[in-house]
Amino acid sequence: MSRDVQITFDAHDPRALSTFWRDVLGYVHPGPPGVELAEGADALAAWDEFLARTGVSQDEWNSRSAIEDPDGRGPRLYFQRVPEDKVAKNRLHIDVRAAPGLQGDERMAALEAECARLVARGATRIRRDEPHLPMGAGHIVMADPEGNEFCLD
Repeated sequence: MSRDVQITFDAHDPRALSTFWRDVLGYVHPGPPGVELAEGADALAAWDEFLARTGVSQDEWNSRSAIEDPDGRGPRLYFQRVPEDKVAKNRLHIDVRAAPGLQGDERMAALEAECARLVARGATRIRRDEPHLPMGAGHIVMADPEGNEFCLD
């Protein structure tokens, strides 16, 4: 029997990091419990209203955040505030499939375009690894705004 998974990120700013990954993956922020969001409603604003209404101290509003695949296929990503800095390379990273079915120059051009889009949203480009067929089709190593490495693959 397979299991569902949730991927958890330690973060200094859960809201900002979850928003970055929402934009990378095409995910959404879910609404608060018991709140039906109207089409196009801002889920984060709904969370602020919900937390204020339920008496949660404002200094805790950015202590956690989550995003979900709107199609229900991918894992839920959870972001929790931690005080410590990231001090080493992550032992697990996410490969974002940004050029499915493409090869060669067309693949690398698609990866470069996605890289530029994500840099504009706060990512850092680390390096480009060229294709070495048949073992590797090429990828771009990046870091999210808090330094977590991931690959455009």
